[in-house]
Amino acid sequence: MDNFLLTVMAYACFVAICHPLNYLLIMNPHFCVLLVLMSWLIVFCSSLLYILLMERLNFSIGTKIPHFFCKLAQVLKVASSDTLINNIILLVATALLCVFPVTGILFSYSQIISSLMRMSSTESKYKAFYTCGSHLCVVSLFYGTALGGYLSSAVTHSSKRSSHFSNVHRGHPLLNPFIYSLRNKDVKEALGRLLSRAASGP
Repeated sequence: MDNFLLTVMAYACFVAICHPLNYLLIMNPHFCVLLVLMSWLIVFCSSLLYILLMERLNFSIGTKIPHFFCKLAQVLKVASSDTLINNIILLVATALLCVFPVTGILFSYSQIISSLMRMSSTESKYKAFYTCGSHLCVVSLFYGTALGGYLSSAVTHSSKRSSHFSNVHRGHPLLNPFIYSLRNKDVKEALGRLLSRAASGP
């Protein structure tokens, strides 16, 4: 769901920067609700497919998974029955549910960067970057921790290190309100005062 919501937000940034005069016309409330509902429906259908495919698997009594979050790939590894179909569906679904959103985000930001390069005014560039800066920070945090978790589990096979990345990855939505609130002038001033007080010491 986060993949699709970040893609929708990237599209909103693209429209705001590349088509500012038509933003309210394109990103009207009905279209925004439709995008969120489509995202929810896609994720619901994929989750239902996973659950139905898991029903056909057998597991040994007392099976333990050494991970804080019970990921589908780890569940398939401990199944005592054939998981070939499940693994194929998992690979295809992961490719579709990750590649399309990432492609959408990369396309949106390529258009945004292209639009920024054409701007002559430094102030316009700053405003445009300010518009998508928070989203870019959240995207980096989301995909960075996800990639770190998968790479650490693939390279080190350490469940402890993988669980650290998983905890940060799953906990990143808690940081989103703080990251997006930094666009607020009062919040930035309060944070600046707090940091200067901490730097000056007691």
